[in-house]
Amino acid sequence: MLYGYAGKILHVYLDEGRFEIKEPSEAFYRTYAGGAGLGAYYLLRHTRPGVDPLSPENTLVFAISGPTGAPISGQSRVNVTAKSPLTGAVGDSQAGGFFPAEMKFAGFDAFVFHGKAPRPVYLWVKDGQVELRDASHLWGQVTGQVEAMLREELGDPRIQIAQIGPAGENLVRFAAIMNMANRANGRTGMGAVMGSKNLKAVVVRGNRRNARFAHPKELNRLARWGAEVFPDSDVYGMGLLGTSGGVLGHQRKGDIPTHHWDSGYFACAPEISGHRMAETILKERDTCYACTIRCKRVVEVQNRYQVDPIYGGPEYETIATFGSFAMVHDLEAIAYANQLCNMYGLDTISCGATIAWAMDAFEHGYITREDTGGVCLTFGNVEAMLQMVEQIARREGFGDLLAEGSARAAAHFGEKAQALTMTVKKQELPAHMPQVKPALGLVYAVNPFGADHESSEHDPVWPSYPERLAMLGLGEPQPQMVLNRDKVAFALETQKFSMAINAFGICKFVFGPAWQLYGPDQLAEMIRLTTGWEITIPEIQEIGDRVLTMLRAFNAREGFTQAEDTLPEKIFKPLKGGPTHGLARTREEMAQAMAWYYEMAGWDEQGTPTPEKLAALGLGWIT
Repeated sequence: MLYGYAGKILHVYLDEGRFEIKEPSEAFYRTYAGGAGLGAYYLLRHTRPGVDPLSPENTLVFAISGPTGAPISGQSRVNVTAKSPLTGAVGDSQAGGFFPAEMKFAGFDAFVFHGKAPRPVYLWVKDGQVELRDASHLWGQVTGQVEAMLREELGDPRIQIAQIGPAGENLVRFAAIMNMANRANGRTGMGAVMGSKNLKAVVVRGNRRNARFAHPKELNRLARWGAEVFPDSDVYGMGLLGTSGGVLGHQRKGDIPTHHWDSGYFACAPEISGHRMAETILKERDTCYACTIRCKRVVEVQNRYQVDPIYGGPEYETIATFGSFAMVHDLEAIAYANQLCNMYGLDTISCGATIAWAMDAFEHGYITREDTGGVCLTFGNVEAMLQMVEQIARREGFGDLLAEGSARAAAHFGEKAQALTMTVKKQELPAHMPQVKPALGLVYAVNPFGADHESSEHDPVWPSYPERLAMLGLGEPQPQMVLNRDKVAFALETQKFSMAINAFGICKFVFGPAWQLYGPDQLAEMIRLTTGWEITIPEIQEIGDRVLTMLRAFNAREGFTQAEDTLPEKIFKPLKGGPTHGLARTREEMAQAMAWYYEMAGWDEQGTPTPEKLAALGLGWIT
């Protein structure tokens, strides 16, 4: 018996309105696991090289995994994969909430979308029964409204909905896919791919009895252990303050990008911190399916800005990109910007960072009021920032250009404006600084889907958690600021672990190699208890290596080489002010680190997986 997995993959041919259900072997699941592994597999199999990401030929994959829906913290994650309209490389994004677990209960491990529907539709899946329904009446509606309309239409308040807002319909290149109107598959523009297919939403409903796990009693014991140790764990603060609890720590260390990355210190950080949020606008803590941590913020504002709790609350990245990046210290305005992004379906990181780039270029005189339609895009101008969010989502005015992302927008204003962009592979950097975390900066550069702060562990954790990181084969902990060969191994091995986490559909705040609630050995145990597989940490690492290699192989066939594995110019310029004043990375150290990384990963000098590497991972079919 196949435990954990539903054992069914649904292929949806949108242009024909046709369905096909495949039932892969257990060996297939053991090879690719689920999530990012299934996404990469089906993308490589079904999308020919060189297609336009916004064409019907792009393949869009929603995938979960064996542990999804189990009664334990951290398992309710869905991975969405397609060719990215933002980067032109592989697109890969994760989200939590209740949608992933409900997708399992509805009877499928993945939805693979092909083609383009002739008119707006949504996919309705209930207990294994599938139907495409007209979504013309939903088109143009914001996410909160669609949630209400579909619950009334389908007569079930417990349905779960993954949908695009107007930003996805308008093909904003960093449009997100939203579930619960506040959980986002935010990065790499997967919402635009969904919009290009006239696919408004995916709606799922099922019975928990559809999920069968190998050892339920032992699984319950492991879940209880997590709940018992949580109050004394290093992840407890995540429950109290969410990711926004990191704002003050980043400020103290000079690690909060400020004035669009000119500095690592924001003097007004206390005004936008998680602590201030808890004291003022926080309404409650929300959670994902079966999770004890409850890290999701829910805020409410009834003053100048009206913020509805349905849209959740801002995470650390959102606070930084709409706050310190843009020199904004109004927490209520940042919460409203977060609401706008969740209403319209925008990635808060790329949206806030793109607006901050525009402010930087405006301050330098590369962009003028004539370009912006009269909007004064100065740093700290809250109303201008919010106006740009609206314009981007609707593709109106100057926002139509910013909807292309900062890299493409900068190309309209010349080399000096381009030098201000903070992107890797055209994707905006999240709010963790390579100047302070050099191994993370290396992963930013080489990561297949662009700069991402959750694709490896961060440099400071190694000395604090040596026993857990030793489980990944890492030896003597290295100081935070160095980027030697051992630190490169740290970057690669934790990146493999992160890719395995994405394949098994696991939350990185719950299972991880360092500060998380459960360690790598407990991840192996949880996989055994849900699927019945006897699996080791090296086998988990091999699955992560396989996912990373597939993603990188996709990029190679799309023409990506070492030339795209670069960091922005500002990373190599000294920071101004605060604890990290004068700090910069050097191109020479990054070049050496990248050469070591390629060698360790089994890639050639252009960063392409070698035939030997593909064969060793059972991926010879890619060549």
